[in-house]
Amino acid sequence: MPSLRDYEEIVGAEAVNEIMSLGERLAGRKIVHINSTKVGGGVAEILQKLIPLLKECKLNVEWRVIEGDDEFFRITKDFHNALHGTDVEISQVMLDNYLKVNAKNAQQMADLSEADFVIIHDPQPVALIKHFPKRRGKWIWRCHIDVSTPNLRVWEFLKTFVSQYNAAVFHIDKFAKKDLLIRQFIVPPSIDPLSPKNIEINVDDIDKILSKHGIKKNKPIISQIGRFDRLKDPAGVVKMYKCVKNPGEVVDVFRLFMGGDFLDFTRVAKKRIDCQLVLAGGLATDDPEGQEVYQEVVRMAEGDKDIKILVLPPFADIDINVIQRASQVVLQKSLKEGFALTVSEALWKGTPVVGGNAGGIPLQIIDRINGFLVNNIEEAADRVRFLLMNPQKAKEMGRAGREHVKKNFLITRHVRDHLLMYLTLELIPRKLVQV
Repeated sequence: MPSLRDYEEIVGAEAVNEIMSLGERLAGRKIVHINSTKVGGGVAEILQKLIPLLKECKLNVEWRVIEGDDEFFRITKDFHNALHGTDVEISQVMLDNYLKVNAKNAQQMADLSEADFVIIHDPQPVALIKHFPKRRGKWIWRCHIDVSTPNLRVWEFLKTFVSQYNAAVFHIDKFAKKDLLIRQFIVPPSIDPLSPKNIEINVDDIDKILSKHGIKKNKPIISQIGRFDRLKDPAGVVKMYKCVKNPGEVVDVFRLFMGGDFLDFTRVAKKRIDCQLVLAGGLATDDPEGQEVYQEVVRMAEGDKDIKILVLPPFADIDINVIQRASQVVLQKSLKEGFALTVSEALWKGTPVVGGNAGGIPLQIIDRINGFLVNNIEEAADRVRFLLMNPQKAKEMGRAGREHVKKNFLITRHVRDHLLMYLTLELIPRKLVQV
């Protein structure tokens, strides 16, 4: 694992010194992070990188994972979809099952009452707080979901627990909740530039990994990395790819103002582009819908040898790194999204991204500067065609993307934000705080 000093070449010594100084003020504090899975998805990935660096700041940090049966995770997946605004039927039996699993986990974590800070990630373990009325430290609910337009029945149920916390943390201002009377912090997620997923890779290794997955190096690559989740719209990505490859007779008038010039896109709208699509991701242990969505996408791709659908094992970081680096365009065509770390990962590698105009994606993609924000399949296809037909513009956007990530979405900023949040909860009176 990299140490904090290893990041100095990227972010500078001053930034690292500030982190170490903040850590000294919190030395010895017991901090416990709790989520629902050790592998799969952005939350687990963030904690894998964040916790060792917090430990290096002299904090006593632990990471615990709650246990639940298949029914519990089906219920919490419904919660997840409902908080994103999906119309989901939640019965009292489901709520009772959810509470029962949280109560069982609370019995196995009795020492939480003595922790200085407890950070609960997402809805799965949020009800744990109910079982610690005499807790000594500060409890924080860390929400990784777009809860801007939630299903009200589910939100009101969960809010009874969230309201008992000392603070809630959201990715962007839009997610903060006016009906919560507790302190709210805005802390975007981050990527680790020194992790195997984001380090530089030599050409020979890139060739080997592309060959392993049957991906052609001499044909443009469009890719999307992520869990097989309907809200990430892998089915829409396949449809978009088919529209790019075989647009038929449809003529779209599409003009972009970039670099002081209008670029007329109409002339390439009907052109067939010979390219390939890579959809790659894992199946998270707390997401029971993943296998079903994966099978749907496989059926959609039947008969097209240029569509590669890859189920990657946990920690296939180098494979993801290679796919993002080798791609001419990276997609993140989410319909709803908390943040989507894959956007910053691709931008860090200098690859432009076409992303859904949802959740935390607009925080990362500056439209027409380092990528494109889209609202439907047709827009996505247009922008992908533009990038494939204008490689110089694509490179310029990629360079802008890397700089944007360097300034805003690296792990060192994330560590600093956590330390400031802990200090704020100890020292400053309650109010809405953005760090």
